[in-house]
Amino acid sequence: MFSRIPTSKGNIKAVRDHFPRVIHVFDQFLVLKLSNEKRSVLRRELYREESDDHQRKLLKGRLWLLLKDPENLDDDRNEMDRLAEALHLNTPLTKAYYLKEELRQTWKQALKAAARRLLDS
Repeated sequence: MFSRIPTSKGNIKAVRDHFPRVIHVFDQFLVLKLSNEKRSVLRRELYREESDDHQRKLLKGRLWLLLKDPENLDDDRNEMDRLAEALHLNTPLTKAYYLKEELRQTWKQALKAAARRLLDS
């Protein structure tokens, strides 16, 4: 039987304590959703802390580029260049973006061992 329980540290601990044989499954969409939410919070914090108007402008309105899969960026709208510009100017945002991409790649691995190595790295 499958059941979807909201993911939180408290829920995970409760399930482990009371149902030790239950296997936790964190699906790709939930994990990436949580990752995207954290990246959105980071981008807003960076925007509030930034004093340079040019960098603030780059951060504002670039969230959707950070969430898009790289293969879906539109060449006609220069989305790759605009994303690169925003990432170039902001190291924490760059790290968060590439961590998201590595996390996304985890689900594309054919072997469990390869996915585990990617997560561990």
